[in-house]
Amino acid sequence: MAIPRHSLRGFLAYAKGALRSSIDSSQRVTLVIGNESADLDSMTSSVLYAYLRSMAPPHNAFTQLYIPVTNIPSSGLRLRPEFLALFTYANIEPSHLITLDDLPDLSVIQSKLRPENTRWILVDHNALQGQLGQIYSARVEGVIDHHEDESKVPEDTGCEPRVITKSGSCTSLVTEYCREVWDLLSGSGTSSGAAHGQGHGLSDDVAVVKFWDAQIAQLGLASILIDTANLESEDKTTEHDIRAVEYLEAKIISCPQLSAEFDRSLFYKRIDSAKKDIAKLKLHDILRKDFKQWNEGNQKLGISSVVKPIEFIQKKACEEANTQPFEPAHLEALQKFCKDQDLDLYAVMTTSTSPEGQFQRELLVWAFNDDAISAAKKFAADANEELGLEEWCDSDGNAHENSSDGHWRKVWWQRKVQHSRKRVAPLLREAMQQAHNGGWAT
Repeated sequence: MAIPRHSLRGFLAYAKGALRSSIDSSQRVTLVIGNESADLDSMTSSVLYAYLRSMAPPHNAFTQLYIPVTNIPSSGLRLRPEFLALFTYANIEPSHLITLDDLPDLSVIQSKLRPENTRWILVDHNALQGQLGQIYSARVEGVIDHHEDESKVPEDTGCEPRVITKSGSCTSLVTEYCREVWDLLSGSGTSSGAAHGQGHGLSDDVAVVKFWDAQIAQLGLASILIDTANLESEDKTTEHDIRAVEYLEAKIISCPQLSAEFDRSLFYKRIDSAKKDIAKLKLHDILRKDFKQWNEGNQKLGISSVVKPIEFIQKKACEEANTQPFEPAHLEALQKFCKDQDLDLYAVMTTSTSPEGQFQRELLVWAFNDDAISAAKKFAADANEELGLEEWCDSDGNAHENSSDGHWRKVWWQRKVQHSRKRVAPLLREAMQQAHNGGWAT
């Protein structure tokens, strides 16, 4: 039986309590989880899918309730100002999100949350990583994702989706998949009596449901607009994104309480400005804000995506170290971050706008041992043309390539700016696999 219709705020509170109860009493639980970077797209994908699926679950679902998990500790939410800016539109707060802190501690998780009592649906990735992956990867039975298929999710996922296809935003694919159910929920205008009289000056269930639909639609819309630059990025925007934006905007426009003040461009600018407002964060937090890692053989790769140029990282490191020049301070900070994460190979991908107003990318790759050096050099050779790698020089005209003390490091302009981490990560991982198999010599 589906749970009664709730606002997003009410649903998250209900789901958090139900998760706690399920853990305490060893009951079944279905978890919808985004990737480890826990960016806006991962968060909204998991929340949107879990919300709509819980209101109308398949008849043979493992559980009737789907619980969305944001794949970071709750402390990581403070590093995401775009979340805070968006939450005001959906009438939720950071404390409403279900995070890793709501799961049992990893030292006891298998006894508190037994694998056989769980089902996992992946959004915005298609291979469960880290310690959760080591324990629960065999319990993954559904996926909606827009990254390269790693063939980790079974082909037959039963009543759950197996959607892995190109789009600018995973939230677009979730919207598309759930559209029919959402239309049925909206068209019924019912809320099992839960909606009637619940504030906002709305006097009937139909009006309340439209208001709730508009709130959740704004949540999903934000991710799609951020990931496609307001649908203006030719390299990222697909028909999935365009259709999803049209659908979500229609939900907002149909709500009289929100339609009058809604302006897509202004909405996008507010969320985008918040995302780029990282100046108050410590450099270590900036590097881990949008960080993902992978294990390939006995090597660990990590990639940080930063929405500021390398020059910003240099200046930030100097300010924190209260020292000059740029070079030692930011390199020491990066190396410490890598040591904290126990990385063998590390990359920093930056995005920024040139003085001429052009979108641009920089790429730093740092290898810390012989195997990682072999992989990094193979990556540089193989990916050079595809990524448009061009030697990067600082303001003094100095190129940044260094090979010493068993390390190798290089910085490039990445002129083929259409390639995000979704492409760079597979290229690095493939180079690591080939280097591990003896396909490249240092």
